[in-house]
Amino acid sequence: MGCLPVPASWCLKRWLGLGLIVLYCITLGCAQEKKVVKSKAGEKVGLPCCYKIPSSESLQNYRVYWQMNVTDVVLAYSGGEKIFEHSRYVNRTKLDLENLTLWISSVEILDSGPYQCIVQSLQSSPDKPGSHLLCGEPVTLFVTADFSKPNVEKEVTASSCESTEMVVRCSSHGGFPKPKIYGVLNNMSVVLNTTWESESSLSPYNVTGTLWLNVSKNINFTCFVEYDGLLRSTSLLLAKANDCIVSAALPSYNVITASTIIIITFLLAVSLAAKYFPRHACSHCSKNQASAEDVKEIMNSPHSCKVTCEMSSL
Repeated sequence: MGCLPVPASWCLKRWLGLGLIVLYCITLGCAQEKKVVKSKAGEKVGLPCCYKIPSSESLQNYRVYWQMNVTDVVLAYSGGEKIFEHSRYVNRTKLDLENLTLWISSVEILDSGPYQCIVQSLQSSPDKPGSHLLCGEPVTLFVTADFSKPNVEKEVTASSCESTEMVVRCSSHGGFPKPKIYGVLNNMSVVLNTTWESESSLSPYNVTGTLWLNVSKNINFTCFVEYDGLLRSTSLLLAKANDCIVSAALPSYNVITASTIIIITFLLAVSLAAKYFPRHACSHCSKNQASAEDVKEIMNSPHSCKVTCEMSSL
């Protein structure tokens, strides 16, 4: 190791110094950091390259490869000419001819992943004959997609005077990455029974949260969908369905009809009675008056007197 001719204390100081240098580099980020570029689906994004062509030179002196997942070449230039473009990126990529940034337009969720810019010099030199590698640092693209505004629906399953049983469902779709969904009842967080749907790990997600409640009073429910540090929410008032208030029912058509018939019949009866009873009473009075006058005439007639006298003599 070369430490034998010198004192052991000097070797110890040397290794300690090297250790401090390594620790210093790690602390300050001397190690290669992973670059991450974020974008939303449909936007245009630029992936920076690790090399910039000097102003005194041109792209003709270089070979540039942009590749994804190490094996898939996205775009390649050699001697200033485009020599390859991946079919999935046709008409969506462009290379900056100075800083070699790869521009991708209308990015998709499937574009997410690790990319690498590889730059080779085509100029040979005495110490580096032929083409040689100048850089090949990776950069990661992460594409997100916004979820729809949560849709909150309720379904009443049972109701009584005291409470209302209901199922509350909150759903959102078309977003990426996989989200979290939760609810808040009157400022109190609640856990939802959650289901996710997605065709693959790089496909949009549909998410649904379900909550069963027994509501005894009106409460406010808010559903939150959280993804990549973003939040979307929707609120809904959950009202108790039955307050057991007995309202005065209006009489039915049949009741109104029957009541009308009874009233008309009563009025007809009163009218007929008013016409019949006065006439009958007058007829009876006239008969009584006639009988009294007949008796009086009989008593005053001579025949009547004769009979009376004979009866007296007897």
